[in-house]
Amino acid sequence: MHGEYKAPGEKLVRVDLETHDDAITDLTISGDFFAEPDEALFRMRTAALGSPVTMSGAELGARMRAALDPHDVLFGLTPESIGIAIRRALGKALSWDDIEFDVIHGPSVAPVINVAMDETLPEEVAAGRRRPFMRIWEWNSPQIVIGSFQSYENEINQKGIEKHGITVSRRVSGGGAMFMEPGNCITYTLVVPTALVDGLSFEDSYSFLDSWVIEALAKVGVNAHFVPLNDIASDKGKIGGAAQKRFASGIMMHHVTMAYDIDAEKMNECLRIGREKIRDKGLRSAVKRVDPMRSQTGMEREAIIDVFLKHFAQKYGATPGEITEQDLEVARDRAEKKFSTPEWVHRIP
Repeated sequence: MHGEYKAPGEKLVRVDLETHDDAITDLTISGDFFAEPDEALFRMRTAALGSPVTMSGAELGARMRAALDPHDVLFGLTPESIGIAIRRALGKALSWDDIEFDVIHGPSVAPVINVAMDETLPEEVAAGRRRPFMRIWEWNSPQIVIGSFQSYENEINQKGIEKHGITVSRRVSGGGAMFMEPGNCITYTLVVPTALVDGLSFEDSYSFLDSWVIEALAKVGVNAHFVPLNDIASDKGKIGGAAQKRFASGIMMHHVTMAYDIDAEKMNECLRIGREKIRDKGLRSAVKRVDPMRSQTGMEREAIIDVFLKHFAQKYGATPGEITEQDLEVARDRAEKKFSTPEWVHRIP
C-alpha cells in the first residue's frame, strides 16, 4: 500500500507498506526531505513495524519520535507527517485529492441563517446528500457572531447594538466575536471529512485547512501568513481569524472571517473591546475604518471573492454548487428553534 503527505512548509513524504494480521509488517519511507544521520529513518521505520493498523497518525508519530536519538536531525520532515502518510496508505486518512468538492457563493440571507447553515449543511454532507464544499457567505444585514463559549454580557455592548440595529448570533464553533456588515468582510465555510486532518494537531489543522486561502491572498497582492493558533495576518497586521467544529458524524466545519473594510468606530461601540485587545488585533482607535484587504489590494470585494472561488476550484477540482430552497428551509427552521432563541444567544457556556 502506498501513501503520500506534504504538510505546509514541509517536504513530500512517501511511504510503502505491507500488513499482516492487522499489523504493519514492512515499511519504506522516502521523499525529498533531509535526515541526519541516515539511521534516523531506520530507527523510525523500526519503531513503526508491528504497529496495529488501527493506530492513529498521532500515535504512530509519537512512537517514531520516541525512537529518535537526541542528535538526530530531520529537515522538511516530522514523525507525525510519516504517521499521516501511513494512515493514508492504510486508507484511514484522506487527502484533498480524495474529495470531490463543490464551491458555493452565497446566497444573501439573514445573518442567523448563515450561522444555522454551519450546523445544518454539515449534517447533509454526513448523510451523503451533499458533497463536501467551500462556501463564501453573503448576508443582508449587519451582525455580530460570538463564539460558542463566549459570554454575551462580557462581549456585547447592548447600547451600541440597539443604536446601530445589529443582530447578535452565537455560532457552534469556539473563538472570538466577529463584527460583520454586508460588504465589509469575507467569510467562508469549509465542510470536509474529519479524516482529512487525521493525525494533525488542532493547531496544525488550522494552517493545513487555510493553506489555499493564503495562496489566494497572494494572488490579490496580500503577503499573508498563518499565526497560531487561528489567525491570518500580513506584514501590516491581522486580517482574519478561523474557528472549527468537529461533529460526531465524522464531518468537520472550518470557517474564516477576514476583514475587507470595517467601521472600527462602530465595532468599538458594539463590542466590549479594551485598548489592549484592539492593539493586539492591529487596530487603532484613532481610525474610523479598518481595511486591510481593501487598502492592500486596491480591489473591490467582489473581485477578490472571484479570485478566491477560482483558486479553490482550480486547486481542488471543485465544481459549482448551490444552496437549495430546501437547504434554506431547514436552516430557517433551525434558526427559529435554536439559533434565534434567547436561550442559545444568551446561554452561559
